[in-house]
Amino acid sequence: MRLTTFSDYSLRVLMYLGAREDQLATVGEIAAAYGVSENHLVKVVHHLARQGYIETTRGKGGGMRLARSPRKIGIGEVLRETEDNLALVECFDAKASECRIESACALKGMLGRALDAFFAELDRHTLADLLATRSRLARILVLPDARPRRA
Repeated sequence: MRLTTFSDYSLRVLMYLGAREDQLATVGEIAAAYGVSENHLVKVVHHLARQGYIETTRGKGGGMRLARSPRKIGIGEVLRETEDNLALVECFDAKASECRIESACALKGMLGRALDAFFAELDRHTLADLLATRSRLARILVLPDARPRRA
């Protein structure tokens, strides 16, 4: 299993904003910090805002920040909302499956239980857990040391 770039960037945006605490950040700052495309991040930020994870402010002095406490943002929840296809194998999609051995195969059940265990572990964690090393993250990401800007 491999997470999509969209999910990866979603978690990175949330971590960046969490490391900044209540300060506003821009897409450009986040893209520069991670060395990734601003175009991809715009789509991610739009999705995260629609889902209620972040709030955005337009215009001069605008930006984004977390809309919820890091303790209220579940990692499993975020990944379920950002991954568009969790079908690990063809037979997970009953409508599209053309697997000839499906009725006699134990793999679907094993992989299903593994996926459940994967999400059970992630459901135990929140963004706050990813921010346990907030000061180190801030140094690595070279976060601007600005006073919080209010919208």
